[in-house]
Amino acid sequence: MPIFRTSIYQYDLSGENLHVWTFVLGHWSFAGQSWPMSALAHVAVHASQFPENVQRDLLQSLRERRIDPKFHYITYKQSRKWLALHEAWSPSRTDADCAAVYDRAFLAAAGALHSSRVRLIGLGCGGGQKDARLLGSLTGQGREITYTPCDISLALVLTSSHAAQTAVPGIRCHPLVCDLAGAVDLPQVLHPQEGAPAVHLITFFGMIPNFEPEVILPRLAVLVRPGDLLLLSANLAPGPDYAAGVQHVLPGYDNPQTHDWLLTFLHDLGVEPGDGSVQFSIEDSESALKRIVADFCFARRRILPVYGERFEFREGDKVRLFFSYRYTPGLMGSLLSEYKLSILGQWITASGEEGVFLCGKAGTAGRFSGSPAQP
Repeated sequence: MPIFRTSIYQYDLSGENLHVWTFVLGHWSFAGQSWPMSALAHVAVHASQFPENVQRDLLQSLRERRIDPKFHYITYKQSRKWLALHEAWSPSRTDADCAAVYDRAFLAAAGALHSSRVRLIGLGCGGGQKDARLLGSLTGQGREITYTPCDISLALVLTSSHAAQTAVPGIRCHPLVCDLAGAVDLPQVLHPQEGAPAVHLITFFGMIPNFEPEVILPRLAVLVRPGDLLLLSANLAPGPDYAAGVQHVLPGYDNPQTHDWLLTFLHDLGVEPGDGSVQFSIEDSESALKRIVADFCFARRRILPVYGERFEFREGDKVRLFFSYRYTPGLMGSLLSEYKLSILGQWITASGEEGVFLCGKAGTAGRFSGSPAQP
């Protein structure tokens, strides 16, 4: 199996070894938090994040001038800035109604599981706050629960593990550092031979907008086995007019904290302040979805030497740093159905800007006993 065990260090994009964790008298700290831990954390790293593959993907991103989303999360500095951004701007952290929507979805998912053994797999776990709340809904029913936080960032999978162990003391965690888009063998990695069968509850919170649908939906479809459940969330375009809804939410992306987070990638490669600026816009895609895009527009010439290659950017050149698709409940249902996934329940915020969807293999809707779907 293409994984190995690693101590808690991480490489930044320049190839220099970056110490991720700070130890002080048996404590470790990250993002302003400090807590006791053992001297070692066992983390599995998939081959998709081996150094040679990360280097290949970085060079390809720069050649195409379309940055793979994973390069905004890999380093300690990026993860710390993203967690601060999430805390300040995510509706699940700032909107009580949005938090309540997630809680209703968590209770419904817990009620729909009919197994004494449950494995929670958090794909793109981030800081793990939502997974930790979901684990709280899963416990107390005599179940044996394990947790696999999976993310591109070592810092984030360890932060998620801590959040889970705080919510459910003693829970067994198996962190995995992995590139979801590049790990074609992920089913074999996540579905090893198990003694007694366990139902898998897979979460995918806030991630689907940042992947091309034709890339990520097949990955999700093969991970969901008959009897498993998928709980995902998506940024939505509010209101009956799809185009107007996307336009309505555009200003929420264009803020100094988001700019600073996105620019971290370029600054770490050698782009300097004054070389250009981040500009947001709306694009149509081949899948009939609209996406919000952030481009870095160069205002002057800059040459970046990266892993032995020289990348020249001239005044007026653009590099796509970020994109986020906006869905509607109807578009989400149509796309999922193409990959034999059915929406068993959905919960939409009052603002219409975020939705949580409980899914299973097509044909399993009749076995769902949770909350009915909301309009």
